[in-house]
Amino acid sequence: MAFDTAHDRSQPLADQALAQLFTEARTRNAWSDRPVSEETLRKLYDLTKFGPTGANASPARFVFVTSEAGKDRLIPLLSEGNQGKTRQAPVAVIVGFDVDFHETLIDLFPHAPGAKDWFPTREGRRENAHKNSTLQAGYLISAARALGLDVGPMTGFDFDAVKKEFFPEGDIEVNMIINLGYGTDENLFARSPRLSFEKAAQIV
Repeated sequence: MAFDTAHDRSQPLADQALAQLFTEARTRNAWSDRPVSEETLRKLYDLTKFGPTGANASPARFVFVTSEAGKDRLIPLLSEGNQGKTRQAPVAVIVGFDVDFHETLIDLFPHAPGAKDWFPTREGRRENAHKNSTLQAGYLISAARALGLDVGPMTGFDFDAVKKEFFPEGDIEVNMIINLGYGTDENLFARSPRLSFEKAAQIV
C-alpha cells in the first residue's frame, strides 16, 4: 500500500519552515507585550515531551514563570544584564532536571522493568539527567519556534538560589532559563558567525 505523501516523513520541510526554525531564528533580547496563553504553553510542552531521551527518562522539569509575583521571585536571582529582558518577556521558563528521574522509569520505560537499576549512583543519575534535560531544552526551543514564538536562553543567574526558590522539594537542579514570547528587534545583535562544515564536521 502506498504511503500517504501528505504525511511522508522523508520529505524535507518547506524552506519557510526551516527559516522559522533555524536560518532566520534569532535569540531575542526584547519582547512585545503580546501575551502567551496557557493553552500555548500546554501545547508547547505537549510537543516538547515527544523529543527522545535516553531510556525515555524525560528528566527535565519546567516552571513557566508568567506572573508579576513569579517574576519578583526570579529576577533578583538573575545577573544584572538578564533582569530587564526577563521582566519584559511574557514567560521565563526555568528548565530543571530531576536527579531522581529513575523512579519514573517503571512508567516511562515499561518494557525494561529493571531500568531503574541501571542508575545506582547519584553522580551517574545527575550526569544523565543534566545531559538529557539539555536535550529537552533544545526540543523546547524548536517547538516554541514552530509555534511562532521567539526564545532567549540564558545561564546568567544564581543556580543554587533559583533551585532553592523554585524547586525546594526533591532532588531537582537547574539547567537554564529560557525567555519566551514574541520578540522585537530591539537590542538584537548582528548574527554571529558559525563554523563551516569543514571545520566542525567530517564524514567517515
